[in-house]
Amino acid sequence: MKWHKESKVLLQGVHHPLGLTYLEQMRSCGTKLVAGVSPGHGGELIGDLPVFDLVDLAVKTLGSVDISLILNPPYRVLDAALEAIAAGIRQLVIVSAGVPPLDMITLLREAQATHTLILGSGSQGIMVPQQFSVGTLDPSCYLPGPIGIISHCDRLTDDIAQTLSAAGLGQSMVISLGTDGLNGSNFEQWLQVLEEDEQTETILLLGQPNSNGEMRAADYVASAIEKPVVAYLAGRGAKIKRHFGDSLTIVANQLSHKRPLLTSVEQTVQAFEKANIPVAEAPWELPIFLPLAMESRHLGGD
Repeated sequence: MKWHKESKVLLQGVHHPLGLTYLEQMRSCGTKLVAGVSPGHGGELIGDLPVFDLVDLAVKTLGSVDISLILNPPYRVLDAALEAIAAGIRQLVIVSAGVPPLDMITLLREAQATHTLILGSGSQGIMVPQQFSVGTLDPSCYLPGPIGIISHCDRLTDDIAQTLSAAGLGQSMVISLGTDGLNGSNFEQWLQVLEEDEQTETILLLGQPNSNGEMRAADYVASAIEKPVVAYLAGRGAKIKRHFGDSLTIVANQLSHKRPLLTSVEQTVQAFEKANIPVAEAPWELPIFLPLAMESRHLGGD
């Protein structure tokens, strides 16, 4: 994988309002944006960023690209992603949420066949504070430090990072998996990345209490991860016994039949406890939990 400040980044859907909003934010973090793609706008410039009609044309003109950030509307994400893969780009960040499930299944099959790594859909992206950012994470919330974050949440990621930064607990790498029901890469893949990352001393998992992904993450930590891991499960105290994929589905769920949880809150918490992963009950407890986890590792002789 090539996720660092020298990575060349393409912005698909650059004329989408999010593209115009986050372009300069990413550049301010040191991200090497090389081009935008927006059909019908080829030959234009956004500042000094050249815009192409097609990904293939951008790659042929500028050379190989490491990462594509996709901001196209959900129903256009599949075409955009397949276009990037066909042009040889093997790392995709899909910010767009609500991508049709069948489209994601098609995309994930192609990604597996071509060894393409995908963050999203519904991802805020990836960041190495003050070095590199691809996505919509707010750089003002982050500081360099020893804590790696893998998140299955949305804007809560920024809020928690800001709490940690205010307590002097900076971050080595921050990964947003995405909030949609079907995502590309998972907790296990990024846990291994952070396990091998020399800058990361402790790993923070931000998850949901009723997701199978968190259960698998707990099992993986128990079997393969030596670095200390701390978790926070957003919505753990919620009293509503229904599963909501995102906030847009709340009304529909309230008016229709109940959808049983795949895994209960209690089962998820028990899985983390079995893996010796402390689970904070509130975000403001994390500045206490994380230093204790790091201290216990040092006392253990690592």
